[in-house]
Amino acid sequence: MRRLFGTDGIRGVAGKSPLDRITVTAIGVALAHHLKSENPRIILGMDTRESGSSIAAAISGGLRQSGTRVESAGVITTPAIAYLTTAHGFDAGIVISASHNPWQDNGIKVFGPDGYKLPDATELAIENEIFRLLGDMNSEMLDDPISTPVETSSYRNEYVQALLKHVEGLSLDDKRIVIDCANGAASFVAPQLFEGLQGEVRIHNASPDGRNINENCGALHPEGVAKMVVEEKGDLGITFDGDADRALFADEHGNVINGDAIMLLAARDLKEQGKLNGDIVVATTMSNMGLEAALKNSGIRMLRANVGDKYVLEMMQKNSASLGGEQSGHILFGGRSTTGDGLLTALLVLDIMHRTGKSLAELTQDLKVYPQVIVNVKVRVKTPLNTIPSVAGKIAEAEKELADTGRVVIRYSGTEALARVMIEAEDEEQMQRHADAIADAIRAELGV
Repeated sequence: MRRLFGTDGIRGVAGKSPLDRITVTAIGVALAHHLKSENPRIILGMDTRESGSSIAAAISGGLRQSGTRVESAGVITTPAIAYLTTAHGFDAGIVISASHNPWQDNGIKVFGPDGYKLPDATELAIENEIFRLLGDMNSEMLDDPISTPVETSSYRNEYVQALLKHVEGLSLDDKRIVIDCANGAASFVAPQLFEGLQGEVRIHNASPDGRNINENCGALHPEGVAKMVVEEKGDLGITFDGDADRALFADEHGNVINGDAIMLLAARDLKEQGKLNGDIVVATTMSNMGLEAALKNSGIRMLRANVGDKYVLEMMQKNSASLGGEQSGHILFGGRSTTGDGLLTALLVLDIMHRTGKSLAELTQDLKVYPQVIVNVKVRVKTPLNTIPSVAGKIAEAEKELADTGRVVIRYSGTEALARVMIEAEDEEQMQRHADAIADAIRAELGV
């Protein structure tokens, strides 16, 4: 069992373990020990949280102790670091970000030299090294002043140009596009990316102050960009999370379009071009039954992976799939990116709209979504739920009653102290009743 790494790196409250200075320094040292090169080089980037610079400085200090050269791309998106790691032959890439979490949190994501997130086994080995180091470290070892590496500003432009190569010939056809940057990393990239595409682009929430990332904006609050599309008479809305590795959308009518719908339109487009390997799409346990039905109607089979884009990717690779993703907006395009990339997803959706001449509403109109509810329960500890009789009993009752007319998915968040109760059913009364019963049972046993 990993104790530090979750489904998307190490995450916590900035300044507190495991994101206190001594632990972050140990993370840098441990990571350096797992690099294969004799003269290792690492590239580092961060989102807009005020704690980013201090964490970057601490991890850089640990890396340098072991002779690793660290370069910085400054504030930049997570997928940009994945791309730059491979493009420049770095031994690893590090992103200081807590993605969609509030500003008080932060995190550390690591990419290998191939641009992919580290396998669980590698993360576990690094964890063991971190704990061994912490047993020998003390505050006196941190007396030397440390600083973040000097930023290379050209990396951001290089990434933008790489994205545009995937959609050569793209035009916004004089459409009005409304974009919500979540006051995060996209604030530094999206304006440059979308300029010159022959449309009217309206950028919102692109004034980060270190504490307003994801605050009532971005992919956590897609209703915001949906409202802006209606108010500004836009043709499309796009909203990113804090590190822009995912994107959600709003159609011209102000309807929120999530990752399931994007996978549907992308899968159909790839199949029409003969590029959907095996006619397979990899989604997760959280994707709606309606997506599975719509894909089946188009002759496409859907596989389900565990939640987390790294697990989607693993199943994609196992099945040679060219498309996968999550309902939350992480979309993986095989051969085009090694991780979820919200900006790439946005460009490819715009490209499909341009080539087909159809609006987003038209491209997704036949997706019939089953009623679905997700209840998040804050927990003290993540005790296996099947070992708690009262919780296991409520889950069994729901599964028995819903049988072939719904789905029950109960899991812990990989990035937060939450239990997620997801139920999908044809009957909304049944759905809500069982979701509440299971959530109440978890709350009674493990709630904060």
